[in-house]
Amino acid sequence: MSWWGKVVGGTFGFMMGGPLGALLGAALGNYFDGGLDSIALDESLGLGATERVQSVFFTSAFTIMGYVAKSDGRVTPDEIDMAEQVMRQMRLSPQQRKVAINLFGEGKKEGFPAHDVLTQFKRECARRRNLIQMFLEIQIATAFADGKLHSREQSILERIASDLGYTHQGFNDLLKRVTGQAHFGEQVSVKAKLKAAYELLGVSPSADDAAVKKAYRRQMNQHHPDKLVAKGLPEEMIELATQKTQDIKAAYELIKAQRK
Repeated sequence: MSWWGKVVGGTFGFMMGGPLGALLGAALGNYFDGGLDSIALDESLGLGATERVQSVFFTSAFTIMGYVAKSDGRVTPDEIDMAEQVMRQMRLSPQQRKVAINLFGEGKKEGFPAHDVLTQFKRECARRRNLIQMFLEIQIATAFADGKLHSREQSILERIASDLGYTHQGFNDLLKRVTGQAHFGEQVSVKAKLKAAYELLGVSPSADDAAVKKAYRRQMNQHHPDKLVAKGLPEEMIELATQKTQDIKAAYELIKAQRK
């Protein structure tokens, strides 16, 4: 049974408390007539179990997306479209889509416990560094959905990154790579696209071929869809990771072609 089947099939208890359990319970709402207290526990899904981590990722991703979208005072149409785009790429069932929308709404509420959510998310995803990076990339992309990163949004993202264990420099490096990917996908000049390709790979145009190849291989390894799913990325999000690897490969090929 998939993580989603576990959630709606009566083993919600594997989430076992914390702010994420409360948020998912609120988003699920009328799925359970008897209330959350009556749902049986699945003791096999302890801390670190893949299906447990998948539900944690799903819950955290959409609530924090709502929180980030509201961080500059209002949720823009572009930010809503970004959330919708993620849902489309995930090919969510009508029930999953409803829950995702509810989670996004929970994140927009006044007093949303972002720090507590991120603390639990980090604990549940212990030592899954690439998974945590993918999560942060989604949040950066949400903030950058309108093509701009407002100071309030950047401040919120910096706090999120800090809660997840990133240094200031580490966050800035990741921010540059994600914005590079956004620009790489735009209809821009060859010169601008090449600049974005280097940013996406996280290397300087002055880097030698060996350094560029090393950066490419590192990025591909970090975003390998099968590896991320094995670490706890919900299967429904595999297309997000696949798109990322396609962009990384295209950026590398563009750089190689230009250097020839």
